[in-house]
This record gives sequence, structure tokens and C-alpha cells, in this order.
Amino acid sequence: MAAFFESFGGIGLAFLGAALAVGLCCVGSAKGTGMVGEAAAGVISETPEYFSKCLILQVLPGTQGLYGMVAWFFVLFVLGIFGGNGVVQLTVTQGLTVFASCLPVALGGWLSALYQGRVAAASINIVAKKPEASSKGIILCGIVEFYAILSLLATILLLMNAIK
Repeated sequence: MAAFFESFGGIGLAFLGAALAVGLCCVGSAKGTGMVGEAAAGVISETPEYFSKCLILQVLPGTQGLYGMVAWFFVLFVLGIFGGNGVVQLTVTQGLTVFASCLPVALGGWLSALYQGRVAAASINIVAKKPEASSKGIILCGIVEFYAILSLLATILLLMNAIK
């Protein structure tokens, strides 16, 4: 196993972590927003004036994809991609550290997007039955969003100290 990591290199592990962060967050967001879109389509077909309320609920699980992109940019920044001095050479240990630093947002963003999508899809029922109370569904989604934000914060704080 050590030979695999040595051949892959520290930079490869760092890029793998960044790719998982953005990839899993975007996959979760796509699934979450898709679930809400399916639920919203039925409501909008009957009452098109509820489109904006449904759209707000659909957008919410999409934020995790943005969080994955933020983490991806942080990794690129840590690796010196934007510095103009070339990419930092990493040991396998440093690469694993960057990889591990990406795990909170990769897993937290992916799963929170899925669960936020479920909450938002269920909240479409609020829009259908009591559109004046749709903000309650947004608040329910916001509670799930909080954990995606914590995941991103953990990744950023870990990345800030990943390479010394």
C-alpha cells in the first residue's frame, strides 16, 4: 500500500482530495435539487404563481456544490497554483494531510445536500397547502444547511494548516 501512495505522490493525493470535495458536493447538490424540482413541478403545473416559492426551495440544496468549489479553490491556493511560482512539491504525508482536510466538506456537503433536498421536497407540500407559510420550509432547510457550512469551515481551517 505504501508503494501505491509513493507512486501516486503527494500532489496526486492533494488533487484527489480536491476532486472529491467538489465532485461529491456537486453530485449531492444535483440529486437534492433534482428531488425538489420533481416535487415542485407538480405544484407549479396546478398553480404557476407558486413558482418563485418553489424555486427558492429548489436552490437551497444547490449551495453545497458551491461549498465544494470553495474548498477546491482553497486547495489550489494552498498548492500554489495561483501564486505564479509553480506548484508546491508535497511529500506523501503532506498530500494525505490535504486529502484528509477535504473530507469534511466532501462528505458533509454530499450528505447534507441529499438530506436538505429531502427536506426541501417535503417543504413543497407547505407551498401547495399553505403558501403563506412557505418560509417555514426555508427555515427547516436552513437547519440542514448549517451542517454543510460547518463542514466547509472545518475543511478551510484544516487546509490553512495543512502544509507548513
